[in-house]
Amino acid sequence: MIVEPSLVHGLIAAQFPHWADLPVEAVGASGTANAIYRLGADMAVRLPRTEGSAADVATEHRWLPRLAGQLPFPVPLPLAQGAPDRTFPRPWSVCTWLNGTNPAPGDAASSSDLLAADLAEFVLALRRIAPEDAPPAYRSEPLASRDAATREALATLDGVVDAEAVAAAWEDSLSAAPHAAAPVWVHGDLQPGNVLVADGRLAAVIDFGCTGLADPAVDLIAAWYLLTAGARQTFRTAVAADDATWARGRGWALSIALMELAHYRESNPVMARIAAHVIGEIVT
Repeated sequence: MIVEPSLVHGLIAAQFPHWADLPVEAVGASGTANAIYRLGADMAVRLPRTEGSAADVATEHRWLPRLAGQLPFPVPLPLAQGAPDRTFPRPWSVCTWLNGTNPAPGDAASSSDLLAADLAEFVLALRRIAPEDAPPAYRSEPLASRDAATREALATLDGVVDAEAVAAAWEDSLSAAPHAAAPVWVHGDLQPGNVLVADGRLAAVIDFGCTGLADPAVDLIAAWYLLTAGARQTFRTAVAADDATWARGRGWALSIALMELAHYRESNPVMARIAAHVIGEIVT
């Protein structure tokens, strides 16, 4: 479904008329979960692209207000929840607008030790939040349960990636000891499209649709999705990741990137380029 600014303006006028005079501006983004529009100077409108991402609206409205005060960096605060209607068939949301830019793999921000330290601070703060009543994260399954799907994705990429090196890296991650302690809060999807940076520092973390309880290794994907090798070591030291946790984090990053590259290679060049970069970082 193509969402035009005029549709967004109509939704706002019909359901939140006190904001009807504010300008609506499309935001260029490569994300697959939501179409995002700026509303006035200080708000964002997020319209789910799929039924799966529509379920995230309720998750974010319930949990973000409870998490925000315990996190060291800004996160979007829900302001209003829109209802499905004849022009848009899914629930949608209005939240606070946060400034910053999405980093690109390998850019200057990716090599910043300050960004690495900021990401570690965010991840550790999230882990410390009490888990009571928290839902399972989107990626709450054991890494080993992704083996068949990961190998299937790799098979479709034969000739696109170094299949032998990728398989060896995946098997190395699978050999790591599984997480045996209680699950912790994770963001669940620390990728370039879900963080904002400014001047080499973390400015905000967005899109909490995957959040919940899981193996802490899930959030270590940030090391390969957002950082270059030197800053990656700074991040590892700051989060005090042992060998097994680090190996599982690398496995999560590899599994996610393989599935993204297999799925988006023809349809979403930005997502495919990011995924290919992550795979390259892991196998080298």
